[in-house]
Amino acid sequence: MIKTLSQALGAAATKPSASVGEWLGRTIKLSDGGFWSAFSGAQSSSGKSVSVDKAMRLSTVWACVRIISTSVAGLPLSIYRRMPDGSRESARDFPLYDVVHTSPNEDMAAFHFWQAVVASMLLWGNAYCEIHRSAGRVIALDFLMPSRVDLEFDDDGRLRYFFRPRKGARREIVRQNMLHIPAFTLDGRVGLSAIRYGADVFGSAMSADDAANSTFRNGMMPTVAFSVDKTLNPAQRVEFREYVKTISGALNAGKSPVLEQGVKPEMIGINPADAQLLESRGHSVEEICRWFGVPPWMVMKTDKGSNWGTGLEQQQIAFLTYCIMSFTSPIEQCVNKWCMTAVDRINFYSEFSLEAFLRADSTGRAAYLSTMAQNGFITRNEGRRKDNMPHMPGGDVLTVQSNLVPLEQLGKQNDGQAVRAALMNWLQEPDSTSPE
Repeated sequence: MIKTLSQALGAAATKPSASVGEWLGRTIKLSDGGFWSAFSGAQSSSGKSVSVDKAMRLSTVWACVRIISTSVAGLPLSIYRRMPDGSRESARDFPLYDVVHTSPNEDMAAFHFWQAVVASMLLWGNAYCEIHRSAGRVIALDFLMPSRVDLEFDDDGRLRYFFRPRKGARREIVRQNMLHIPAFTLDGRVGLSAIRYGADVFGSAMSADDAANSTFRNGMMPTVAFSVDKTLNPAQRVEFREYVKTISGALNAGKSPVLEQGVKPEMIGINPADAQLLESRGHSVEEICRWFGVPPWMVMKTDKGSNWGTGLEQQQIAFLTYCIMSFTSPIEQCVNKWCMTAVDRINFYSEFSLEAFLRADSTGRAAYLSTMAQNGFITRNEGRRKDNMPHMPGGDVLTVQSNLVPLEQLGKQNDGQAVRAALMNWLQEPDSTSPE
């Protein structure tokens, strides 16, 4: 067993990262997977150590996590009450409504809270929130960093949760007070981390970035070796290397070296063009997007097929269906399971409003509301309420279009229509008597 973090770092001769710093002054065991995963990360085949902090430095990972987490956080999460007639209504009087919709805790707004939850699901595969209750009702949800939560199994194979706060000793959180939301999972209890399972992809992207940075640092020039027709003494080698530094690198690009007698330059290594450096970096973008389920055009990786139009609209629908809903659904069901009692679930449930995405598309939103109102699915005032507009008198009546009639009724009039036609004809003739 390693006693302290300083001994571990001294043995490894490296500096602690931000997440490793959480273990300062604590006793570390070989079984403490949280420390070792933060300390070393997942090893990729490219030789790169991949951790959450390092992966987030890749622009594609940052973009994917930001797009998904902000998209889900921007959707209103509400509590609804089931009505006897099969409809539903917003349950604003239910105690959990304000917690999940507006203020989960005293430090966070709902947007930032759910953004952190989804980001944890993307990066660590799991999100953890401590549930606080008063008189049996949920009054707050505290977000917990997954790197500070340790999972263990009891003798019956049930999960136990231990939280390591910034100050104080590690404490256990009972299962009833833990809102655990796994992302993609194979056992139904613990989610899988895309960063750990995709370490080879992220490691290759890091290596490509390092190669690109090295190329630019060298002024876009390949590695050059100098052959000398005589043996140099140590002092001459040091002097020649210092001279080469003064003409190498991006800052010294354009400076011409002076080669004395017997010195010949020779290129070694692979030319960046021959190594297809740009193509490799572009392929890494697509690979990372595949791990997170984000279309490449959403992280500004465009091609001939990603143009604005009908094709892109279908990709947006696919993004909502196969990516966003894979996060909203588990959140809804976990909130129902852990934040409501069995009795509550009979009449109440939580749900994200995916219609909020239409607010960015005024044309699509107008067509949606028009279709719903003209076909009698919602009233005019219900449609106005969705756009935060005031109610209008007479707007609470369901209406439908009346221009659709059966084919056999075309050219015919019913009794009411005949009466109205007779009245109209009589009104148009001032000298006529009252119609019979």
